[in-house]
Amino acid sequence: MVKQLLLVRHGEAKDSQDQQSDASRDLAARGYQDAVRIGHYLKEQGWQPDVIISSPAVRAAATAQMIAEQLHYPAQHIQPKPGLYEASLRTFLAIINEQGDQLNRILAVGHNPTISYLIEYLTGEEVGTVVPGGSALLEFAIEDWSEVSQSTGSLVVYKTPANLT
Repeated sequence: MVKQLLLVRHGEAKDSQDQQSDASRDLAARGYQDAVRIGHYLKEQGWQPDVIISSPAVRAAATAQMIAEQLHYPAQHIQPKPGLYEASLRTFLAIINEQGDQLNRILAVGHNPTISYLIEYLTGEEVGTVVPGGSALLEFAIEDWSEVSQSTGSLVVYKTPANLT
């Protein structure tokens, strides 16, 4: 069985305002545009997630929602995962490992540097710093998400907002 994990870094965020928490930062206009472009690209590719999980930070949740709209994925089914905000690589991996085996395609929206580290950890490929709105599709020849660990995946494609074609 092949399982697919699409890791997305949230879109470009607005700068923090006075007294504003980092988690409450919204997407900038470009961040919204890029999230829509990601969703449109996925729709054109025929890629449909079984589940969308996201950090609850406003910018990540908004990215997930914009992608979901393009894919006609019900926004109310997006699963906020508090552990994805400020997640370590270990925490992010644990959240992936606990996903149900009936799921074959997971879309996860999170933050850097963890998104970049996770792609490299799972695939052994060097991607550097994933830009805002960047996404990577990983494949795993596994039956169970608990089998996902270091170098068990392959990087199918890495896209930035600039090369979504």
